[in-house]
Amino acid sequence: MFFGEYEYTIDQKGRVTIPPKFREAFKGGIVLSRGYDKCITACTVSEWDKRAEQMSRLPMTQSKARRLNRATFSSAFSLDLDGQGRIILPAPLRDYAGIANEVVVAGVRDSLEIWSKQAWAQEQEMMSEQVWQIAESIEDRT
Repeated sequence: MFFGEYEYTIDQKGRVTIPPKFREAFKGGIVLSRGYDKCITACTVSEWDKRAEQMSRLPMTQSKARRLNRATFSSAFSLDLDGQGRIILPAPLRDYAGIANEVVVAGVRDSLEIWSKQAWAQEQEMMSEQVWQIAESIEDRT
């Protein structure tokens, strides 16, 4: 399980460090793609496979399903961590997420999200104001 938030700076080659406590989970590779909220989603290969399987069940006769598949898979990159636990953030994903120098890597249960520091601050502000309303509006599924 991934949790917590970690601040890093992108180096001159466009690399970001994966928090040390999560590196073992990504030893088999890491898949990056566009997140739904202007961030980059980072999954283990097995988690990516689960998500791909779920999306394969969407009816391709519906335009929303086709667009979601395009948005998800056309932006995906399969990478390996280097010897220092870093990955290159591909330019299309950096541009999408508005990432220039400083990022926040946030653990989100089964994946990581990589945010520009500024966008993360905005997301945090929104969450602090609305999380109780969001929690109340979600049906209890336990």
